[in-house]
Amino acid sequence: MENAPDMKDASNTNHASNSEYAVAARMDVTVAMRDGVRLAVDIYRPADPETGDPIEDPKPALLERTPYDKRDPTRVEKHGRWFARRGYVVAIQDVRGRYESEGEFYLLKNEAEDGADTVEWLAERDYCDGQVGTIGTSYAAWTQSALATQDPDGLAAMFVNQGAANGRKATLRHNGAVELRWACWALAYGGGFAKRALGDSRVQELLANVDTGELLESGPLHPGQSPLRHIPNYEEWVFDFLTTGDADSDLWQSPSLNFERFREESADVPTVYAGGWYDSYAKATCDNFVALADRKESDHFLLMGPWTHGSGEKSWGKTYSGEAEFGEAATKDYQETRLRFFEHYLKGEETWTDQPAVEYFRMGGGGGDGDSGGDSRRVQRERIFHGGEWQDADDWPLPDTEYTRFFAHADGTLARERPDADDSATTYEFDPRNPVPTIGGNCSSYVTFEQREESLFEYPLEKRHWYSVTGQGGYDQRTGEETVGASAPYGPLEQRDDILVFRTPPLESAVEIAGPIRVRVYGSTDAADTDFTAKLIEEYPPSPEFPEGFALNLSDSICRARYRGYRDHPDFVEPGEVYEFYMEPYPTANTFGAGHRIRLDISSSNYPRFDVNHNTGGPLYGDREYEVARNTVYHEKEHPTHVELPVRPRE
Repeated sequence: MENAPDMKDASNTNHASNSEYAVAARMDVTVAMRDGVRLAVDIYRPADPETGDPIEDPKPALLERTPYDKRDPTRVEKHGRWFARRGYVVAIQDVRGRYESEGEFYLLKNEAEDGADTVEWLAERDYCDGQVGTIGTSYAAWTQSALATQDPDGLAAMFVNQGAANGRKATLRHNGAVELRWACWALAYGGGFAKRALGDSRVQELLANVDTGELLESGPLHPGQSPLRHIPNYEEWVFDFLTTGDADSDLWQSPSLNFERFREESADVPTVYAGGWYDSYAKATCDNFVALADRKESDHFLLMGPWTHGSGEKSWGKTYSGEAEFGEAATKDYQETRLRFFEHYLKGEETWTDQPAVEYFRMGGGGGDGDSGGDSRRVQRERIFHGGEWQDADDWPLPDTEYTRFFAHADGTLARERPDADDSATTYEFDPRNPVPTIGGNCSSYVTFEQREESLFEYPLEKRHWYSVTGQGGYDQRTGEETVGASAPYGPLEQRDDILVFRTPPLESAVEIAGPIRVRVYGSTDAADTDFTAKLIEEYPPSPEFPEGFALNLSDSICRARYRGYRDHPDFVEPGEVYEFYMEPYPTANTFGAGHRIRLDISSSNYPRFDVNHNTGGPLYGDREYEVARNTVYHEKEHPTHVELPVRPRE
């Protein structure tokens, strides 16, 4: 049913490539889903520059499905009008239960079926030539992979920017722990713009005044006591994700959350999987490419920059991630890259023929000198110049990778030599009431809105700035007043008693890595349950600009004891027994410079990136009891704790 007015725009801006059309828009077209719920979609069509009337020739269509308001001005311009001017029909849809769409919103739950229904509806319109491509970042990347599991008629190409693969394995939960960004998302982006909040100024004001950082510092949320109690359906799904750990639950088997399970039957269409080394979907992006590039006949591509999470210029256009500066070489034109892809696969143009199967940014090494260690000089806003350059490859992981183990030793060194001691271990106390604070990394949505004295009428929520409570990207691993959970005296994380630090001697020559990272911690605990964490760091030596050096985080991970080894169901450890705690820190590509050190930090918490284990063996989330655990890490012949790095051979 198309029941909304046309909006004509006869202007013809030729500031970018192939901009030859005006735009005609039809707003709030309703599309009936298989269960009768109607979702709202805005349609942008190429139009005659003189009359503003939609052209008659059918064109390929591009679809974005978003919970972030299809009428957002940036989305309208960068997705709707920009591509319509270049000869595409563009459909932007509010997902179920958000903004103008009917139904009840439950995070990700309905995206597979709703997306497939929308693709088939769009492909049948007389203004579409039968081909539908999909676009979008983050949640709008989830929606793409979800609908692909249904293999809908008309789906012809996908550009998946920063999306998931298996939500339980990474990005929602992570090796048993939960990524708390989803609770933060619900409080800010989700709840703040829920239909009930938008329709009730009292509810919106209550959520606008929530300081997420302070809320996280006060401990776990509880149903009926969180700010989300004012939006009960949101609180319901938040606690479903926080408390559901077993793999065979309907939640984790859903085609809207676990694309890995449906890879065989998923659509076989040309696809770009794009992401960033500091993105919260870095592992999933690479996992999708690895699994599907060989399984499907269509062309698949992997594109990884040094970026944090965000769409378009918010990530691709930045020269830095956190406190790490990479230079102008790190940027790419998001719009033009997507256009080249769709021009080739939907219009048959020769615009993508030179694109390598894998294109990635190798961080570090300064300005590209493979033997340099990066540049210790400061740049604006106290960032360190880390540098890097783009590399091409035919496959991922890179075929000639030398997977090299670096072993932890009793004296705190990290070395390629396996430990030969028969009995060697280090014990520390892990107090869940004083967790190790998160400082940057693969974080997104750990945000809070700025607190303002003005009312929502004077300064609406959609205009307020938001702030990260964890930081995103590479940071010197040093606490400050702004660090959630930290207290004076502030300083390097390595000074904490509950972090074990293992580092190589200063490197005689640069070491380049690119690919997946694996950590095996051999550990024991006196608790009923606990966590182990790992963090890979490049240590810069002291310099005039950074007299205490600079500890640049590259990747991290966590393993909850009861779910160790990606177990489907909990299997509690026996206190005092030694177990292998296997972790897969998100992949990366980096050159550790000559004179620098490779460092591995092992602990039991990284908060609020991950929820804190209370060590009691009690509820998976929300336990009201706490116990201090004595955790032991082994670095001996039989139990050699180590990190396995994807080392690149050097000439």
